Amino acid sequence: MSDSVLKQILDNKIVAIIRGIDSERMPDTVEALLQGGIKLLEVTFNQESEEAVAGTLKSLELIKARYGDKVCLGAGTVVTMEQAEKAAAAGAEYIISPNTDVNVIKKTKELGKISIPGAFTPSEAVTAYNAGADIVKLFPAGLLGTAYIKAFSAPLGHIPVVAVGGVNVDNVNEFIKAGAKGVGVGGNLVDKKAIYAGEYDKITKAAQAYIQRIKG
Repeated sequence: MSDSVLKQILDNKIVAIIRGIDSERMPDTVEALLQGGIKLLEVTFNQESEEAVAGTLKSLELIKARYGDKVCLGAGTVVTMEQAEKAAAAGAEYIISPNTDVNVIKKTKELGKISIPGAFTPSEAVTAYNAGADIVKLFPAGLLGTAYIKAFSAPLGHIPVVAVGGVNVDNVNEFIKAGAKGVGVGGNLVDKKAIYAGEYDKITKAAQAYIQRIKG
């Protein structure tokens, strides 16, 4: 199963990062992304309170129950082993973190899930990969830039990386060309203001634009 999930991530390339959207608006948000051609979804944990963490788990369960294999579902901003366990139980197939935590990586692999920890430096990326990470998230990619990814890939091309942070429709293809196997896109794609205004067509059109850039 994990091999199939990894293939979906590498094939589809664009992960929609869903942050700060309540569970009531989640079905319409997911539907809008699917209609736009994006099936890789990352629902992020809000670390501010236990209630907020519970809200993320509720959203994961809702999406998995309603959409099943129509989406490839991940949990984001996972910073503890307990959150990894709960996210997996709620239906997440891949676990994404903003940082490199060897314990979280190893727990994710124990659970049979795809591990995508965050790294900023080559040392962090190698540590993450050696601990079992399937993909390393270079974050924040907007600060690092495409030149960094090219330089990183020269000696460390065996480590698959995705670019997250600062990715938009104008530069998405440049990150792919530079060597990233995929990208994660948050507010530039999953526009919270549009969602809360009920303008889900904007989400669909944005998704279509990203897909066209990648294919083009």
